[in-house]
Amino acid sequence: MMPLDWLVMDERQVNEAARILWEAWSARRCIAALPRGCRPGSLDEGYAIQRAVAERSGSGTVGWKIAATSEAGQAHIGVDGPLAGRLLESKLYRDGAGVPAGPLHMGVAEAEFAFRMGRDLPFNGAPFLIEEVMEGVDALHVAIEIPDSRFDDFAVAGAPQLVADTACADFFVLGSAAPDGWRTIDLASHPVVLRVNGVDASTGAGANVLGDPRIALAWIANDRAERGEPLLAGEVVTTGTCVTPATVRPGDELLADFGPLGTVGARLVP
Repeated sequence: MMPLDWLVMDERQVNEAARILWEAWSARRCIAALPRGCRPGSLDEGYAIQRAVAERSGSGTVGWKIAATSEAGQAHIGVDGPLAGRLLESKLYRDGAGVPAGPLHMGVAEAEFAFRMGRDLPFNGAPFLIEEVMEGVDALHVAIEIPDSRFDDFAVAGAPQLVADTACADFFVLGSAAPDGWRTIDLASHPVVLRVNGVDASTGAGANVLGDPRIALAWIANDRAERGEPLLAGEVVTTGTCVTPATVRPGDELLADFGPLGTVGARLVP
């Protein structure tokens, strides 16, 4: 864990919050809020707890997710900007997999563009431009995220607690890499459809992700670098939902259709 010198919380409080969140996650149950004695009061404290949750999970981190990448999403959970969360290796599934997704508290699925990094993007003293970040990308993938929260009412938990709770990360389904030539496609205007049990449940486009998934990737590259946890080669970054989250339940069949960029599907196993 990184030094906690700049935090009001001490390491004991950070670890206690992480224990509570990971036990709730493991048991598939929710809590009203973290106890006041270990409740984060800032994003820095939230990210310190998030790191400790990942360590306690015993699972490696395979990349990052971005939450609240639309104004509607930010308003829904009461935050004023995007939030970063870890993708745990134990929660990563491949195209067509059965995902043990019951019970689901949030009960939604999202269709997302995901980028696999080809090189590290450490802090270099100045913000990364979008072009610089994209030069560090190895591949584009299509993906489905099935987020969830460990809070009874995540809409009022506040940004520090949501960050501590890995920005509502849970299951993540990674599709195959998009065909060569994807860099010439306007991802902002590219249409996306999420089908549930063969029916179009939600439609959208890349513009729903901070205006463009590449903008979202640049945001997290800068946010992580400035916080001392830069994006690394081999990591996957899923950039936020292109569609209005679709209501799902155990037993559903999901398919995210990105047209010529590919499809990705999953089955929610009760």
